[in-house]
Amino acid sequence: MQENKINDLIFKELIKRGYSLDGNTRIWNIADSKLWYLTPKQAQAYLDLEKSTEYQKDVNQAGENLVEENMKSIMESVEGGPLNVVDLGCGDGRKARQVMQHLKEKNKLRYCPIDISGYMAAKAIENVSKMDNVDEIIDFKYNISDFENLENITPLLTKGDYKRNLFLLLGNTLGNFEVNEILYQIHSAMNKGDLLLIGTGIDDHKGDARAVSYKNNELWHDWLGEVICQLGLDKKNVRIDSRFANSRIEMFYVIEKDQLVEFLDKKVYFKKGDQIVVLVAYKHKIEALERYLRIYFDRLELKISPDHSTALAMCWK
Repeated sequence: MQENKINDLIFKELIKRGYSLDGNTRIWNIADSKLWYLTPKQAQAYLDLEKSTEYQKDVNQAGENLVEENMKSIMESVEGGPLNVVDLGCGDGRKARQVMQHLKEKNKLRYCPIDISGYMAAKAIENVSKMDNVDEIIDFKYNISDFENLENITPLLTKGDYKRNLFLLLGNTLGNFEVNEILYQIHSAMNKGDLLLIGTGIDDHKGDARAVSYKNNELWHDWLGEVICQLGLDKKNVRIDSRFANSRIEMFYVIEKDQLVEFLDKKVYFKKGDQIVVLVAYKHKIEALERYLRIYFDRLELKISPDHSTALAMCWK
């Protein structure tokens, strides 16, 4: 019998999706970003991972360098005057701070963090509030939201002097979603002339090596293992693994001992060898990424990091 407290959202997602078969292997896919930050412990575990030397070097550094190198163009694009900075998937606000540190020289800024995690939104508000010359920080119920609600949020921001929006989608957030769905949602929320800044990993033909490095970093297990625990499974009876397939990195857990989970009057038998996919991160080829973006945006500029691991996209509606 399981000892961990089961989260009904995760359990219901598992039941709803069921499993697929790969030969004789049952694969349960519950990879959904809304399940990664359900508790403060989960959210903080991700922030600890993000701050690690390995993650910074492999995931964040190239993106931050691209932003810095292209900041002059970004500043010219938004011109001066009042500007809403809408930080999508804000995390702790650090990536937005990098951009705003420059924009505040010529723009009157209003910051609006959006994240599915209330813990993350609170961290972003706390960190950005320490900056000088940020005119206002929006702290309201819509800070804690998924991207499906964006179209309702933008009209609340574009009032008074703040007619223009800069949307930020940094830190490889794009790769955790079905690309057409998230681009459609963001485009629908933008006004004519708004700018969307996307930072995302691309296929650099090192996906297999990157997948291996992720599973060998204990901080990934500290974070994603919380999803497994909230399914009622014992972390001692699973092992983390990863692979690069279908243009994406998949992080998954392999069941090493038969386990029974009972919840909501339902029983799920996990068999030894079952796989539970908990995270996917798409690494689109640059040509494919450009095709996706041109479907939704009238004007596009793409910048690629020297190691061809990361793209910075400036997208205008």
